[in-house]
Amino acid sequence: MLSITTIFSLNTISGFIKRTLPQLEIIFNELIDNYLATNIGTVKNFVSKALAAHLVNNITTLHAGNKLLAAGTGNSLLVNHNKLVRSDKIYWLDRIHNDVHENSFFDLMDSFVSYLNSSCYTGITGYEFHYTLYEKGSFYKRHLDNFKQNGTRAFSMIIYLNAEVDGGELRIYQDGGSRDITPNAGKSVFFKSTELEHEVLLTHLPRMSITGWLKVNPN
Repeated sequence: MLSITTIFSLNTISGFIKRTLPQLEIIFNELIDNYLATNIGTVKNFVSKALAAHLVNNITTLHAGNKLLAAGTGNSLLVNHNKLVRSDKIYWLDRIHNDVHENSFFDLMDSFVSYLNSSCYTGITGYEFHYTLYEKGSFYKRHLDNFKQNGTRAFSMIIYLNAEVDGGELRIYQDGGSRDITPNAGKSVFFKSTELEHEVLLTHLPRMSITGWLKVNPN
């Protein structure tokens, strides 16, 4: 992974690099502090408006080309496609795609993981992310992100992308109650994959995001 200093020496067209190192550290600290206070980290503008717009365009293009696939439950060895449980569509991100905007997102995640490991000693060794599209009428029933067969997922992250939203709130269950988070563009949500059940409420307009997990080596 790139160091946070190295990342800020790069020059891209996504809009991400225009933010200074102190500005980005403020965003990271707010996300981490909210997590430490409530076990649910949230922060606005984790991705810039410019980068979010480029990523929305990527999702729109992929959807038009029928590249988004129906999401399933379970890990790669045991996948169950049940539209009564979830009805979103996904596309896995990878640097091998050589997309400048996806790579800018990966640069951002590299800097966040580096900062998280150095400040909180979390031991994150990797991550995986995919685009997520909830079309009108889509949802994802209550679930836990961690697999019994694979305990590598440490933290779940969702980064919302599109500006116009109606429905599709993230409902997180905690301490006998629940908390609803509105999927506003640029917002990130961060929580432990092994602890908090959550669901995506019914969407009334398309909801686009990047969803993924920060991973550790299994014990």
